[in-house]
Amino acid sequence: MTHIILCGCNGKMGAAVQNFVNQREDCQIVAGVDISPADTGAFPVYSSLNDVKETAEVVVDFSHPTALSSILNYCRSHSGTAAVLCTTGYSQEQTKEIQDASKELPLFYSRNMSLGVNLLIELAKKAEAVLGDAFDVEIVEMHHNQKIDAPSGTALMIADAINQVRGDGMNYVYDRHSQRKKREKKEIGLHSVRGGTIVGEHQVIFAGQSEVITLSHSAQSKELFAAGAVNAAVYMTGKEPGLYDMSHLV
Repeated sequence: MTHIILCGCNGKMGAAVQNFVNQREDCQIVAGVDISPADTGAFPVYSSLNDVKETAEVVVDFSHPTALSSILNYCRSHSGTAAVLCTTGYSQEQTKEIQDASKELPLFYSRNMSLGVNLLIELAKKAEAVLGDAFDVEIVEMHHNQKIDAPSGTALMIADAINQVRGDGMNYVYDRHSQRKKREKKEIGLHSVRGGTIVGEHQVIFAGQSEVITLSHSAQSKELFAAGAVNAAVYMTGKEPGLYDMSHLV
């Protein structure tokens, strides 16, 4: 049985994780953490991770990037406790903090917990390897009007994967309105759309001479990401220090 502490338990993704855990018999949420510690009765809820009295094998985080350091410190002070970091919007410095901490802690970090999205990324890498610089790459991501960060972490995951195929020689362009010039070959355009209740859609466009190839993924429910997070939590139980991601599950 995997015991979970859920950070951000009273948010929309926290609720989705709870619903998914309730459908399983191999894991249980023993405590929650939220800045609005409303107690649902299913488990105790605290305003700070440091106040949690229950023990758990894994901390699952769907809260806010500012909570990262406290989560890593909690795992350090509770030997063997892993963390599944599902929050998006980490800065470059925070990403480096995660990488450094994984040398002593078992950490699972992915900007998107969907199996389908990670397959999309692998397909995009394959397409880039085949098509090369003869095709321009543009990424379009669409999310609900409550999402704060832009571009999405998933869009950056896709861009980073394609850039890796190109030997990390690509430049990311976020605002063509400010650039009065022709598109350069070493560009990856990233475009964000925010509106309504769109859960998450991503398109990778490879535009060549007289032909266009488009790879796309559409998320229909937040349950998709909750399922990935819970699967990751169960997977991380008892793992040795290191940095894990969706590739370890697929």
